[in-house]
Amino acid sequence: MVRRFAGRDSVEELTSLLHRAYADHAAAGRAFFASYQSVEDTASRLGKGECWSAVLGAKLVGTVTLAAPHKVPDGYPAPAGAGSFWQLAVDPAYRGTGLGQRLLTLAEERIIALGATEVVIDTSVEAIELVDWYQRRGYVPVGTWRWDVTNYESVVLLKGLAAS
Repeated sequence: MVRRFAGRDSVEELTSLLHRAYADHAAAGRAFFASYQSVEDTASRLGKGECWSAVLGAKLVGTVTLAAPHKVPDGYPAPAGAGSFWQLAVDPAYRGTGLGQRLLTLAEERIIALGATEVVIDTSVEAIELVDWYQRRGYVPVGTWRWDVTNYESVVLLKGLAAS
C-alpha cells in the first residue's frame, strides 16, 4: 500500500530506510545525502513537500518526497515553476519489484496535480545505472550542480509532464 506519510509514522524508521536504500552508493564512494542524513535532516526534508510511503504489512519498504513548484538555489539549471522529488528510495530487499517505478509515477502524477508541467531532479554523474534508469523514463540532462552535502557533481535531469 502507498499512502501519505502521517504523524503516526516514524521519522527514525524512514531515515533507516533511506540509509539502507542508499548504502550501495555510499559503498561506491558516492556520499548521497540520504545515505548519512540525520533524523533531524529527514524531518526537515519532509517539511519541504509531500512524503509518500510504501508499506507492506507494518514494514516501510519505499518512499518519495515531492513538491511543486520546488524552490531551488540561484543558478540551479531548472525552469521556474518546475516540480521535483527527492528521497526516492526502495528497501534493497524489494528492488526489482516495480516499486521504484510505482513511486516515480506517483511523484510525477502528484507534481502534475500540484500544477507543474515539468519535473527536475538531480543525481550523481557517477551513478551511471541511476542516470540511465531516469533517462529510460524520459528524463533529459540539462546541466550540472554541486551540492555542499555531497562529494560529487550532480547531473540535473528534466522531464516534461503531460496532464492526463
